[in-house]
Amino acid sequence: MHGLRGLRESRVVFVGGKGGVGKTSTAGALGVLAAERGKRCLIVSTDPAHSLGDLFERAIGDQVTGLTAGLWGLEVDPDAQARRHVDAVTEHMKQLAAPEMHRELERQMEMARHSPGAAEAALLERIANITLSARDEYDLLIFDTAPTGHTLRLLSLPEAMAAWTDGLLAHNKRSETLGKVLKHLTPEHSRADVPTPFDDPQEDPFQGMDRRTRRIAETLLERRRLFHRTRRVITDPEITSFVFVLTPERLPILETARAVEALRRFSIPVRGAIVNRVLPDDADGQFLARRREREVRYLDEIDTALHGLDTIRVPMFAEDIQGLQSLDALAAELAREGL
Repeated sequence: MHGLRGLRESRVVFVGGKGGVGKTSTAGALGVLAAERGKRCLIVSTDPAHSLGDLFERAIGDQVTGLTAGLWGLEVDPDAQARRHVDAVTEHMKQLAAPEMHRELERQMEMARHSPGAAEAALLERIANITLSARDEYDLLIFDTAPTGHTLRLLSLPEAMAAWTDGLLAHNKRSETLGKVLKHLTPEHSRADVPTPFDDPQEDPFQGMDRRTRRIAETLLERRRLFHRTRRVITDPEITSFVFVLTPERLPILETARAVEALRRFSIPVRGAIVNRVLPDDADGQFLARRREREVRYLDEIDTALHGLDTIRVPMFAEDIQGLQSLDALAAELAREGL
């Protein structure tokens, strides 16, 4: 697969970019285009300020909702996801803790619910679960999100989780056996392509543990496997593509160039960029003529900043992109560019 035209073969597409450049409209148009070609497609919005429902002119929310034939939408609420996540963890830990510890456990978990990063951690786990599970039900998953920060944190979660686990175990002398088992969660042993005793079905890595410690180890191990499996999917160019949307303006150009560089350092398959809202050739008037002169410079700057990355240009529409009719028009533009 080469460049943006390889999107036709991708199973997972992340659409990202600076706020206000039209990435939700682009994600919606890509979904419409895929559905028109007979694919079953799910668009997932992970932005707290959801606009996917506004784009399709229907309420979506945190449940899979039909948008048109072959196309569904889902708006993941990070705060609600964090609440569900903390509640589930609290109930699970109550089963492992002594009854007299339950009240303190609830207090600590309530604090964790409001801690910085709690919503994002829950969101990343939801993204990981959707990426792995929904691929069997849909031909294409489209994530409408700014992928750089999310993706890099998703890639580093096994290591971050290992560091946290090591710190926790350091305060518990009785966890020596668990510590030995979890040593493969440390950064130097956590690469997805490095086999561990956990990958050998003939071995029981939890041998010798009491029931409570074994359950903790199994939970941590399952989370490690979840993020490793997700990392393998999103770094596989035969499965996943990252597409950036930007407009011919200075700040989006700078942010996109930095984002592409960051993802490439992690071997993330960046497929290309869509330059949105380019003035059409028949736009007239003195004001637009001056604007076009500046835009030409920015388009040249995009070619330089994103050298080696496949890009296409989509014209500015006279009307806002909202509703299926305008999405069909945008999808037609993308199809004309070979997508």
